Amino acid sequence: MKTFLMCAAALSAAVFAQAQQTPAKPGLTLTSSAFEDGGIIPNKYTQAAGASAVSPKLEWSHVPEGTVSFALIFHDPDVAIQKKTEDVLHWMAFNIPGTMRELKEGISADAKLPDGTIQAKNRRGAVGYMGPGAPAAGPYHHYTFELFALDTKLDLAPDATREEVLKAMDGHILGKGVLTGRFHR
Repeated sequence: MKTFLMCAAALSAAVFAQAQQTPAKPGLTLTSSAFEDGGIIPNKYTQAAGASAVSPKLEWSHVPEGTVSFALIFHDPDVAIQKKTEDVLHWMAFNIPGTMRELKEGISADAKLPDGTIQAKNRRGAVGYMGPGAPAAGPYHHYTFELFALDTKLDLAPDATREEVLKAMDGHILGKGVLTGRFHR
């Protein structure tokens, strides 16, 4: 029995040592060639560019197995609209195909894209991307892109609200990548 316990202890130690040497897999990673995480968002992607503002190119890697679709929420968490928990929604897209690894710069403001992606209305009530617009008289705002890897497509239309999208995603999130950029005029 003593020999058995010694062998079991040695085996446990070996397994533990190997587990310690195995690096953890990185999670879903969201990046942009337009700016670094935590960096300043260039004017061409903001309201400083006026009506010509375009969405930045977004790329992602380390996609979880079983991903069927992605959902993207771009918002300004530094604003509390009417002193409530709601912040400013700048862009929301869902049913981005699970095989995609990027959104190109300047995504058109169509509710349904040819690849099946659905874009919902932003804070202004327009479909598609709305660039950051924090005023100069104040601190930089932290604009946050959140990309969710989902194990399903969402059965929602372009008129879906953020609350409806979040509720539909609940229980289907395989991973989340976040990219933050700063801006003020």
